[in-house]
Amino acid sequence: MIYLDNAASTAVHPEVVKEMLPYFDVQYGNPSSIHQFGRKAKNAIQKARKQVAALIDAEPDEILFTSGGTESNNTILYGITKLQGLHPDQNHIITSSIEHEAILQPCKKFENIGIKITYLPVDEHGIVNPDDITNSINPHTVLVSIMFANNEVGTIQPIKEISEICKKYQIPFHTDAVQAVGKVPINVKELGVDALSISSHKINGPKGIGALFIKKGVIITPQILGGGQENGMRSGTENVASIVGFGKACEIAKERLNENISHFQTLHSSMLSKIVKEISHVKLNGHPGKRIFNNIHLTFLGVQGEDLIIKLDEHGIAASTGSACSVHTQKASHVLKAMGFNHEQITGSLRMSFGYMNTLNEVEQTVEVLKKVVSELRNISPYKTKYNF
Repeated sequence: MIYLDNAASTAVHPEVVKEMLPYFDVQYGNPSSIHQFGRKAKNAIQKARKQVAALIDAEPDEILFTSGGTESNNTILYGITKLQGLHPDQNHIITSSIEHEAILQPCKKFENIGIKITYLPVDEHGIVNPDDITNSINPHTVLVSIMFANNEVGTIQPIKEISEICKKYQIPFHTDAVQAVGKVPINVKELGVDALSISSHKINGPKGIGALFIKKGVIITPQILGGGQENGMRSGTENVASIVGFGKACEIAKERLNENISHFQTLHSSMLSKIVKEISHVKLNGHPGKRIFNNIHLTFLGVQGEDLIIKLDEHGIAASTGSACSVHTQKASHVLKAMGFNHEQITGSLRMSFGYMNTLNEVEQTVEVLKKVVSELRNISPYKTKYNF
């Protein structure tokens, strides 16, 4: 098998697994207990908090552990709006038209109760114009949330520029960095963001754990009440083993960051050049330079993306058309729609995403299979005459 769906989820690193194991059957104490079993569990959580913070140059007490990117995104959205009492006339949120559903779905729910949401457009590369943010801000704007790197096409937004605008108007700025963490350097102090979402399973950690960076001084309303864990911000007994694994994954991601970036760029460049050379009527989607290079999103005209995925899977290659989180809805990609793609371009899309374990040999094998299956599908395509395949 060749696994090229690392944007959906990654293999848990062996060192992460090793780090987690004792917290299932040896150090299994409740972190809230005052005996040594509890203290050891609490110390492990604090160590992990430091590891997560170090990856994004935050302070440990600015890290709130969650169940993953979705909860992190929901926490900041609801935490900010509920602070205002959910009054429609006191809440206005600015976001983009290409956000993950973990942002868009809560925003749609807010609209149902009268809260105003501004969905900013993007250009053909999927980039938000910072001027649109300036022009959309009004006296009731309580939050701006723009993703760092898009989960489908990999485009990176002008985060620092957006942050400076928000700072000027004293509006909290949140960025969903689930796809960007571990693929590009991130320093929350330099960027000036107020909140940032991270997910463990995108960086070779376990599923079901993530974090929300909340800058000191930013106040939000807790969403889960109970025993007061996570400094009162998220009650419930902590998932110690997963937190420990997440921390270790962040430590490894920080150590390997430059190595991984170079590796992804090499794989991306090799695959793109081979595909463009060997297969006609194909186009790279997203910005060619302002992107995370573990993501390569392509449109193969005259081919259905779902058919491509099935054919690739038959050859032992795992890929996708876009977000795994919304594939069950069978809707056309809202990201590609926002970028101005027509139906044919949207349905012919394929996303391949690299992990640290992928190799140049796998890239070569994949391109050879792609040549074969694209040719087969185009031979029976209704667009065969149109493109003279």
